[in-house]
Amino acid sequence: MAASEPEQQVRVPVLMSDWLSVAFVHWPVDAAAVQAMLPPGLTVDLYDHQAWLTITPLRMAGVGLPYAGALPRLTFAETNVRTYVRVTDERDGIYFLQIEAASALMTMAARAAAGAPYELGDLSIVASDGLISYGGALRDGRCSYRIDVRPGERIVDTSAQDVWLTGRWRAYTWHLGRLLETPVEHEPWPLSTATVDVLQQTITEAWGLPGPGLEPLAHFSEGVRNVRLGASRPVR
Repeated sequence: MAASEPEQQVRVPVLMSDWLSVAFVHWPVDAAAVQAMLPPGLTVDLYDHQAWLTITPLRMAGVGLPYAGALPRLTFAETNVRTYVRVTDERDGIYFLQIEAASALMTMAARAAAGAPYELGDLSIVASDGLISYGGALRDGRCSYRIDVRPGERIVDTSAQDVWLTGRWRAYTWHLGRLLETPVEHEPWPLSTATVDVLQQTITEAWGLPGPGLEPLAHFSEGVRNVRLGASRPVR
């Protein structure tokens, strides 16, 4: 279930990473429209009777295999578009509609290993005068975005909605005719409030989903380190 603390230990990670300068930009969408996009076995998760979409731009740093010694690690910008799902009343997580990454190696590896919907893009993250500007476009030109986020005060007491939107510990993908579950473990998110100064994007339009009708809800996090991703396994 959604929680501030990880639900499980990933004792044997297959990938390690730091997730830094993370923005979460959320808005509600029609549940039936989201359900129609999900693979078999997943049900859209609801908060206050609504489905939610989140665009999450971040910097992936130190990405690599555990215990890989002197092998180089990758650092690149990434942006994902996700919604919230469940398999049963006890098991929930994230389903990614799209992930853009400025790394060809990560894009190829994640698609091959777990069917994660990675696509290669030209992405940037620029911080200046208290504003963090995230921008990017797919190499094939199908969609682009610019998101300017202004981090605010640290959230000391997280609300139920804060936790529901950020405290997820599994990702689901559909790969080779099977629903896969990938566990994740990291320290609790250090969350701050945030305001969105600019939100220009055609990503959700490409999926036939609307952008936010009003000002979106937003969070910011300086990030978490030593993120541990477990092996993807079929959902039973």
